[in-house]
Amino acid sequence: MNVSTIVELVSAVTLVGGFLFAIVQLRQHRADSEKETALELLRSFQTPELARALRAIYNLPDGLSKREIEERLADSMDPVYALMTTWESIGILVYRGQLSLDLVEDFFSGPVRISWRKLQGYVQGEREEQARDTIEEWFEWLNDQIARRESAQPPVPAHVEHRTWRPRARGHG
Repeated sequence: MNVSTIVELVSAVTLVGGFLFAIVQLRQHRADSEKETALELLRSFQTPELARALRAIYNLPDGLSKREIEERLADSMDPVYALMTTWESIGILVYRGQLSLDLVEDFFSGPVRISWRKLQGYVQGEREEQARDTIEEWFEWLNDQIARRESAQPPVPAHVEHRTWRPRARGHG
């Protein structure tokens, strides 16, 4: 083998090695980013205001109009509206690929579906009053995506689906 062949071989090996290293780094970055996103979702959702909103929403009967919801919730409307805009924001982030639908479903499938079921009369009334069909459009879209997936494969509660789960041994990531 002559020197130029050895240099070309070393260059090729270095290039392939660099490419493989870049792939590993990219995967690690993506995993770290997903973990950070999950933690941020958890932090943003675990507020007393959003907990009050969910409790108020869960206690509503289905099928109420905007006026009936406003009468029943009165002082709780601000946190409820904040929750709806949270679902709206999450819907946009899922659509744009900034959040995975799987992650959102793991955290929020029940709360999103129940919130939409209880509040769709409110949203429809708001759309009519404001003559704007885009009000809470991404909240509705997010609900529809979760509903579509659940119709294909009904959700299984984590305590059932992962009944045999065991934690990894310490020191293994």
